[in-house]
Amino acid sequence: MSQPAALPVIDLSAPDREALHRAARDVGFFQLVGHGITLTEQNRLLGTARDFFALPEADRHALDNLASPHFRGYTRIGNEHTQGRRDWRDQLDISNELPAHVPAPGEPPYWWLEGPNQWPAALPALREVSLAWMDRLSAVAHRLLHELLAAVGGPADFYDDAFSGHPRTHLKLVRYPGRAPQGDDQGVGVHKDYGFLTLLLTDEVPGLQVETPDGRDFIDVPYLPGAFVVNLGELLEVATNGYLKATNHRVVSPPGSRERFSAPFFYNPRLDARITPLPFPGASQATGVTEDPDNPLFAEFGWNELKGWARAHPAVVRKHHPELTIVPRTTGS
Repeated sequence: MSQPAALPVIDLSAPDREALHRAARDVGFFQLVGHGITLTEQNRLLGTARDFFALPEADRHALDNLASPHFRGYTRIGNEHTQGRRDWRDQLDISNELPAHVPAPGEPPYWWLEGPNQWPAALPALREVSLAWMDRLSAVAHRLLHELLAAVGGPADFYDDAFSGHPRTHLKLVRYPGRAPQGDDQGVGVHKDYGFLTLLLTDEVPGLQVETPDGRDFIDVPYLPGAFVVNLGELLEVATNGYLKATNHRVVSPPGSRERFSAPFFYNPRLDARITPLPFPGASQATGVTEDPDNPLFAEFGWNELKGWARAHPAVVRKHHPELTIVPRTTGS
């Protein structure tokens, strides 16, 4: 395993836009401080997550995401897949608390992603803490996105309309329960996030690794108390025609039976938002969106989101959406 290498550190209370520009363009990952979220708030969220995973198995299984056509709820260890291989973690997926949106005839199937969450009756605090956290981090991510767009020379508010109404925010509470019995160290496999920004809160147990710019290796991300690890998603790559690139990353399971807890928060636009190109001075230097026939990128966000969920949770698709195909009619990469 690679030795930890420091990521750029960005202070949101006094942002250095030149440093933010370099971090976003050259690395795609950085540590965020000066965000205003206190250690008390962070510890409350991680503590509530630990309380959830400490519930009896029956209480957790009662929230099985197989019961939700909206891909919400609890995923048992080994039931999520990345690049066709199982991830050795369990998790609770929480998104905007909205009424179920059953797609009408002619509507895109990604509207299935809107709907209610599943909450444990034995831990009522989880709903309050999680939804409050999502509100707090939405405000942080909104500020950060404005700073990032301005840092590359674009209009800071260019995507405000795409985030109006009901932006697609999402929180995962994740436990990595140590190494799989077969010795496989895939906590979560190599992947890119498919939205705009991810803000990750984690405990002090290592495991997150980021691909180096040359694509030849992965580096361990060190724990920085109080900081969020931020990474860019694929839609920012689409928005800048590849000038900013989403970066591959993975989580290696902690050794033995040591547990690791994390809480990634995904800040994304409305499902039906079309991501038009960002006007900025470096556009002429953009090298184009990464071409991967196995991972097409769409300008309409909902198709990217649905693609990711369908691949990660094939059992939910088989149960609730057997007719599903990711073939958008009105979008392009």
